[in-house]
Amino acid sequence: VFFFFSSRRRHTRQRSVSWARRCVQETGYQRRVHGDYHKRMPHAYGLKARTRSLFGRPFRRHGMDPLSRALVNYHIGDFVDVIVDGSKHLGVPHKFYYGKTGRVFDVNKRSVGVIVNKRVRNKVLPKRLHIRIDHLRKSRCRDEFISRIQESDKKKAAAKKAGSKITTKRQPVGPIAGHIVNLAKTKVEYMNPKPFTSVYQLQKE
Repeated sequence: VFFFFSSRRRHTRQRSVSWARRCVQETGYQRRVHGDYHKRMPHAYGLKARTRSLFGRPFRRHGMDPLSRALVNYHIGDFVDVIVDGSKHLGVPHKFYYGKTGRVFDVNKRSVGVIVNKRVRNKVLPKRLHIRIDHLRKSRCRDEFISRIQESDKKKAAAKKAGSKITTKRQPVGPIAGHIVNLAKTKVEYMNPKPFTSVYQLQKE
């Protein structure tokens, strides 16, 4: 029986063992010098740091954008929401403004000027941003308010036509009005607990 040993394999095995041993030694050195093991990797503070899921497209919403998004008309005074599209790399606002609602103050060829309030310590600063339309959506924050105004106008017109006055202000819900219970029309139901002896006898039977 003859055994053949390859020198190349022996050297490869020796090289891998020495590489693993060197990694262990370096790890121990870094633990002694730098303290915690998890602090060895450098930390990133870039403009797009920790935005992997924030700027990502929703599930099954990848691919080309619909044409309706490019055909939206923005006017000065409109309310818009800042929703960053990660597939578009131009005209991207800072990650702080993601999900914020602002008001349009300028409309250009490819971008829209938006005023967004930013709280800095105890002050609220109006920030003026120029954002591409790929990262903006028409806000629905005033839909309920506008619909309530329209309904109030209809009620006022109907009351004026009928010659009466109404109040369209929203009133808080008050407590339930007091009333008298007539025992002749209802019955009294007692919610007393059952005695233990009777329950025990029923189970035993």
